[in-house]
Amino acid sequence: MTELRTHSHDGHPVTALDTGAGPTLLVVHPGGGDVTCWDGVARRLVDDFRVVRIRRRIYLPGAQIALPHSMATEAADIVAVAALLAAPVLLVGHSSGAVAALEAALLAPSAFAGLWLYEPPMPTTEPVAGEAGPRARAAVDRGDLVEAVRIHLRDVVRMPADLVDAMLADPRTREAFLVHAAAQIADDEALDALGRGIGRFAGLGVPVTFVEGDLSPAHLRERLADLAAVLPHSRTTTLTGQGHIAHLTAPGALADSIRDAARRLTPGQRPAVG
Repeated sequence: MTELRTHSHDGHPVTALDTGAGPTLLVVHPGGGDVTCWDGVARRLVDDFRVVRIRRRIYLPGAQIALPHSMATEAADIVAVAALLAAPVLLVGHSSGAVAALEAALLAPSAFAGLWLYEPPMPTTEPVAGEAGPRARAAVDRGDLVEAVRIHLRDVVRMPADLVDAMLADPRTREAFLVHAAAQIADDEALDALGRGIGRFAGLGVPVTFVEGDLSPAHLRERLADLAAVLPHSRTTTLTGQGHIAHLTAPGALADSIRDAARRLTPGQRPAVG
């Protein structure tokens, strides 16, 4: 494994983990964790692909988060890393990382042969955090990160309250969430700052594979359906028995879906998958 280094449009350093050899996947991890959260999926892909995983700047250890954070910044970071890579590049994004990937494709569509997107929480017809956002920000500002995480999981992700309470009662789980709590709330704010509406994607000619879990929160599947209806070259696949964290519960299924998406690209775009 090596580390790629470059600079984004604002001069900020951007790094990415680079593993494997072959056609290139550029992976943008979800919120609430760091680049290592996709280790299980990456391990199942490196025999067939060069897997490059961008380190999202707000999720770096000890990151000083410049507020307001924006998806435009995330998109520029992705494009900066993509400029280091040989074509064709399949851009892979999960959750808020999938939103950032979509914005990057809009910024530089010729940089990517296709997109594979797992449940992007795009504010299509309604905000993502909405009125919960200011409450979560207030909790962060007063130093109550547990409450900020609780608001995010219960009122933004829309997980059942009793499940959220049980997760936060477990010390290891709670600490894992707290490490990235401030970044997660900044991430939520960046999503809502995009504003409602997705008409800007109607002219995006890049082929897109959307992935959803049939057990995922309904609003995530609804947002995905809204996007699929607008994007002209999209298809949707559903993972049976999975929710929003299949990178942890079914990494092999995600790896297989990515391979399938790579094979479906047109001959001029298609990575040669072994």
